[in-house]
Amino acid sequence: MSKSKQEETELIRKQMERTPYREHSAPLFLTSSFVFNSAEQMEALFNGQEEGDIYSRYANPNTSELINKVCHLEEAEAGFATASGMAAVWASMAALLSSGDHILANKAVFGSTYQLLDLVLPRFGIAASFADFSTRESIVEAIRPNTKMLLVESPSNPALQMIDLAMVGKVAREHGIIFNVDNCFCTPILQKPIPLGADIVTHSATKYMDGQGRTLGGLILGSEALIEKITFFCRHTGPAMSPFNAWLLSKSLETLPLRMERHCANALAVAEFLEGHPKIHSVLYPHLPSHPEYELAKRQMRYGGGIVSFEVEGGKAAAQAMLNHTKMCSLSSNLGDSRTILTHPATTTHSKLTPDERVDVGITDGLVRISVGLEHASDIIADLRQALQALSS
Repeated sequence: MSKSKQEETELIRKQMERTPYREHSAPLFLTSSFVFNSAEQMEALFNGQEEGDIYSRYANPNTSELINKVCHLEEAEAGFATASGMAAVWASMAALLSSGDHILANKAVFGSTYQLLDLVLPRFGIAASFADFSTRESIVEAIRPNTKMLLVESPSNPALQMIDLAMVGKVAREHGIIFNVDNCFCTPILQKPIPLGADIVTHSATKYMDGQGRTLGGLILGSEALIEKITFFCRHTGPAMSPFNAWLLSKSLETLPLRMERHCANALAVAEFLEGHPKIHSVLYPHLPSHPEYELAKRQMRYGGGIVSFEVEGGKAAAQAMLNHTKMCSLSSNLGDSRTILTHPATTTHSKLTPDERVDVGITDGLVRISVGLEHASDIIADLRQALQALSS
């Protein structure tokens, strides 16, 4: 299909070839293996002389369709689909790093990513450290002779810190280092890290790509050379996405642009409401003028995203009381759902960090993360209003 087609069109029409049954919607290939026409074809497929499916741990028509769609969105050459978002994050590091290497990450990362860097990678002789990625100088100062990868999330989870991806990409190129970006919060609808200098992009497809809290999945996108190494690692360690999950996610992508527009519009309305509420100490939302990196966010992201973080006056007790008084919004650790979700990061997703580590990345005891859903904005705001009002009753 022509690259001139708009994203909305590509996500609906960029599908696998129809089978002899002439189906309109892509079929589901629930098979673990594939049949060869001859011994010679079997040999050609295994030695790479011929392209085609061999085994669903390697590739499957459903995972291939999903990867092709997201590669188009991310402007990536190739990709691999994993069973979960954290499998993608892990494989993007483990496949490209060796004992004796060092990975430098922004200090504000997802809780499980922090655990991988802090506790898991060192067991394999891979050193990891954290730095402030807000300036070029702070990054360069933290780079070591054995640094092989820079890892960031932008916006970060949950404090929504923005990282200048073009700046970090330039630093990575100057030092010959792989630049790895977790683009889960934005999806490629809002932000495209590869044109800004990223070498690898990861996604938890569990979140906005699915958008309905139904399934798990992860994606790794990048250059053919890097994805070849990642594919080898994943094929032989086994974190492959199932055909059924790939089929679900590929269908979900057809509505991703529409959903992201609604998530972002609702989130901005919620952020503006919270910013004016007397029981809220502060509000963080990338496209809110009060955000510290507002100008960068406007330049780097099409819209502000579907996540809002805010600090309730009164600390942990007030934040948890506010959550307990909600009537419509869900309490969950997930995000990117059609349903609005509230989370208290200090006691859930980032509870394994020490109090000082949490404060250092902007997670106070009163911080609440809201994944703003697709309900009508007035209903979301009404639920938040009554929950905050209940704090003084």
